[in-house]
This record gives sequence, structure tokens and C-alpha cells, in this order.
Amino acid sequence: MPPDKNLILVLNSGSSSLKFAVQDIAQRTPLLSGLAERLGGMQPVITFKDAEGKRTQPLAEADHGAALDAVLAELAARGWIDQLAAVGHRVVHGGERFTRSVLITPAVIADIEACSPLAPLHNPPALLGIRIALARLPGIPHAAVLDTAFHQTMPPEAYLYAVPMAQYRDWGVRRYGFHGTSHRFVAHEAVAMLGLDPADHGLVTAHLGNGGSATAVQDGRSLDTSMGMTPLEGLVMGTRPGDIDAGAVLHMMRAEGLGVAEMDTMLNKQSGLLGLSELSNDCREVEAAAAEGHVGAKLALEVFAHRLARYVGALAMSLRRLDAVVFTGGIGENSPQVRAMTLARLRPFGMTLDAAANERMIRGAGGVITVAGTGPCAAVVATNEEWMIACDTAELARGASGSLVKGS
Repeated sequence: MPPDKNLILVLNSGSSSLKFAVQDIAQRTPLLSGLAERLGGMQPVITFKDAEGKRTQPLAEADHGAALDAVLAELAARGWIDQLAAVGHRVVHGGERFTRSVLITPAVIADIEACSPLAPLHNPPALLGIRIALARLPGIPHAAVLDTAFHQTMPPEAYLYAVPMAQYRDWGVRRYGFHGTSHRFVAHEAVAMLGLDPADHGLVTAHLGNGGSATAVQDGRSLDTSMGMTPLEGLVMGTRPGDIDAGAVLHMMRAEGLGVAEMDTMLNKQSGLLGLSELSNDCREVEAAAAEGHVGAKLALEVFAHRLARYVGALAMSLRRLDAVVFTGGIGENSPQVRAMTLARLRPFGMTLDAAANERMIRGAGGVITVAGTGPCAAVVATNEEWMIACDTAELARGASGSLVKGS
């Protein structure tokens, strides 16, 4: 990476959005971040956020190209274009093809495209964002940072499903896991925070947001995780059910006369906290309703905490020992109630909640939330996926001379 170029542009392309951040890798807080939304729809807008505040403006067109053009225009106005060293792209699914972040080449693009059937809602828009960014910024390295890569250290007994092996060999049916960039960052931060040995520790990290997953991390490596072949498996999420009997899915399809597409919509967009509470997928709104006595909201939170505690217990069995349970993500970092409800269900591990510390750990504050004792502890760590992507991208860019992709 040239010494006169110190900025990394991080892009996360969704089907109707483009999230971005400009990172100076010497500091963890982005210089600029934001979100373009309603792409492909009516009245698309882009929001820029920096130390001075937020600004939202309309987009000329409702597509990813116009969104990235608006980002680059903002960077040009700030005199940052010439300081861009590289672009880091978040990619959800890399299958078994990627065990680490990689510089983007035509072969890498082809491999990501080959994984699209495993993530049809996520990989195609990521590829669209990559191709547009390559066309707009052809003279600097581009890197792919894949959510699944961190979990490629799982052993076969953790990632295989008990279905005919031909399904794995022919169609890639196995557990892949997601949120890997967050779990990797949070585990590293927790080891430093808690004074653990980087080469000898056991953690269960819980990334809790609208999507959620928990991972068993031993000595910095993922050994097991809650999400599966797709992000549907595992914990209760905002609109996804997590674990559900496959027979129950078949029963609902027969009973309601649902097709595959309709069932897909129910599982991805109508279940989870939204389905249980019949109110909202937003945990803050569910908590507020529960505080006012809403029965469905209370039930939704109870199911959410029960499932999380059950997974923490199960994942701990993949470790030599459990040193800590680590909460992160929008809910994990900002919901003392969810943390307290979960830890109340983890009494067999000997953890006692420090109620005052738990209440303090919000809005980026991190630390231990249990009373010191002889057993494992619980802690809160604010995740920083954008900075992790920027660090990976910068490291790859340093060795990228002669291997840049000039377009696609």
C-alpha cells in the first residue's frame, strides 16, 4: 500500500441499499460513513455521517451506480480520492472456496458467483457492487472479505448435516456460518480485554442484531456456530425463526397450500421477533411493548433469550473450557434486558450478573457484566466489522503490486 495513500473505502452492497465507510486504518472510527437506500424503488436517498453530524440527500437515479457515484463525489469534494489505497467489499457467502479475505480477481469473482445459489439474496448484489466499484475505481486493489471464511476451521462433525453425503458432495449442503468478520473481531477484542492467552482460550461470542448468530471460538478459531447453510438456522432473529423442525415447514406448506416462494417469504421476512410478537422485528419496540404488558412481546423476548442461552450451552461443549460469553451487535451491545434474561438461564455455568455494570454497557461501552468468581464471565464488546474489513483490505493491498483488477 503506497505510504501516501492511507484511506480504505468499505462497501456493503445489499439488494436495495449500499452501506459504506471511509476508514483511516490508523483509527477505528470511520472518517465518513453512510447508507444509500431505496435503490430500485421510489425516492432513493443517501445519508452521509461524519464527526459533524448527518446529511441526507436524494439520489439522481435509483441504482447502485448512482449511489457509488454520490459516495465518490463526496470523497472528491473532501479531497480524498487520491488518498484511497484500496476498496474492501463485504461478501456474505464464500462457501468452501475461501478461508480468508482475498484480493479480487476475475477468478475470485467467478468463485463468488458460483456460491450465489447458496446466498441468492446476498451474493448477487455484492457482485453488482464489486463490478460497479471496479469500473469506477480501476486503478487500486479491491478485496473481498467473506462472512463465511472465519468458520472454515470448523471440523466435519460440526459442519456436516446428517443427510445423504451426496447432498454435500453434489450440492454443498453443509453448515457454513455467517457474521464471521464480527465474530473474529469480537473474539480478538475480548481476549485482550479479559487478559486471556491468545493461544489458549475458549469463548462463545453472540452477535445479536436483526440477524443473529453465536460461535464457539477456541484459540482464535471457529469450532462451531449457530447459523447453517443459510442465515435461517440457529437463534431467533428479527424476522427469521432460527431452528425449526423441517417437518413443521412441510406441514405449514401443506396446511396453508404454500409454494416454495411463499414459504421462503414467511421464514425470511415474517417470523422471528416479528412473528412471535405480532408487532415488530425491532427488539427496542418489542421491549417497550413488553414493559407495557403486551403478552406477545413478552413471549417473543422469552423465546429469544431461551434459544440464545440454549445455544451458548451447546456451543460451550465444543470448547476445552469456557472462559467467557461475549455479547455484541445492536441488541447484544444495547439491550441490558436481553443480556440479563440470557444470563439468568445460564446459571449452571456459575455466572452472576452485575446489574449495575450491565446497565452501563450500552452505546459502545464495553466490559465485564458479571460478578468476579471462579467460573466464566460475561462481557460486552462493540463490534467493528468495517474496521476489520479495512484492516484485511489494507494488508492485502500492501502486497498487491502487479495484481490489480482493472475492471470486469
